[in-house]
Amino acid sequence: MTGAGRVRFPVPAEVAFDYLVDPRNRPAWQSSLAGVEDVDGEPRPGQRWTDVTRPGLRPAMETTELDRPRRWSERGTWRGFSAGLTLVLEPAGQGCEVAFDFRVEGQGPLAPVAAVLTRLAVPAVRADLRRAAANLSRRSSGDE
Repeated sequence: MTGAGRVRFPVPAEVAFDYLVDPRNRPAWQSSLAGVEDVDGEPRPGQRWTDVTRPGLRPAMETTELDRPRRWSERGTWRGFSAGLTLVLEPAGQGCEVAFDFRVEGQGPLAPVAAVLTRLAVPAVRADLRRAAANLSRRSSGDE
């Protein structure tokens, strides 16, 4: 099962893309993150880092796809679960629209739990992307 949605950004796709795909920016807009550690260089396929979540989980993260400024994917793994997020950016007027697809997977007895986690996470992913859009709006208007 996947969870999908769309969020409008008030900045061009290139600006939104560069902000969203850099793990160092994530704690500013991703509500579950307290920080990131061990960021392996600049954004690129194969880039790795560790998310430090507020509940204390530390999934190992990797960029699996990067096609600037159109498409980016990541995968995180932690104790039998994996989660994938894909962002697709499309120009829209003066800004862009970011479509997202999110999925949590688990094997065997974890599969039903993963399906529930996917459904529960979609509103949070949407809210986080809206926070990112607001951050970029403040930056572009000089408020930040």
